Amino acid sequence: MLDMFTPTAAPINPLRPSTPTASNGARRYEGPERRAATSVAWRWLAATLDELDYGLVLLAEGGRIVHVNHAARAELDENHPLQLIGHRLQARHAVDAAQLHEALRGAATRGLRKLLTLGEGTRRASLSVVPLVGPMADCAATLVILNKRQSCESLSVAAYAKGHDLTPAETRILVALCKGDGPAEIAKEVGVAISTVRTQIGSIRTKTGAESIRALLQQISLLPPLRGVLRQVGSTSAGCWPTQAEQAFFAA
Repeated sequence: MLDMFTPTAAPINPLRPSTPTASNGARRYEGPERRAATSVAWRWLAATLDELDYGLVLLAEGGRIVHVNHAARAELDENHPLQLIGHRLQARHAVDAAQLHEALRGAATRGLRKLLTLGEGTRRASLSVVPLVGPMADCAATLVILNKRQSCESLSVAAYAKGHDLTPAETRILVALCKGDGPAEIAKEVGVAISTVRTQIGSIRTKTGAESIRALLQQISLLPPLRGVLRQVGSTSAGCWPTQAEQAFFAA
């Protein structure tokens, strides 16, 4: 039985079958032009994954990491219950190791999806383990999806505020509401009367068409991600994609 923590001899390329053949049974051309096209396709895929505001870790058969997107590199810090060790995704604490191992094994061998909660106290984090099965049986991979630390990216909130002509003061109020602060907390933090905060919230609701603070936050939670062009490079990547591990995986 496959062990997700034991690397396979040769990873499978999920973008193409391991024995490529044309419809007439002849072996398909696999020259430099096709390999270049595959490389370009992977660059597009990697760039797409980096634009998402959910942390994503793509694992090949055998549990070897193929790609860690930008959000995951930011999430997987020293406080997260998951950690990257070499080309492996592992639980930071022994108490979580068996649960993670079984979830990854179940995805790889039985196609099972699972939602896990790891860690303790304020460092608890949830993740989804999702099997990815390609058109052929040997094109399987596993996607680990991390939970978000905030409901919406700050740039998305800023763009939303600008699109609705919110003033800088109203934008600060909106950001604080998204963090879960109430009017009294915001007034104390900003240094104004609570009546001023309530007036600004009323103005925000008028400009955005939200009937209540709850409806406003619902709008914000549904915004698509808007990521910055300049991003901090995490310790798990050299900041240039595809990485060597990704190139080796997709060239296999």
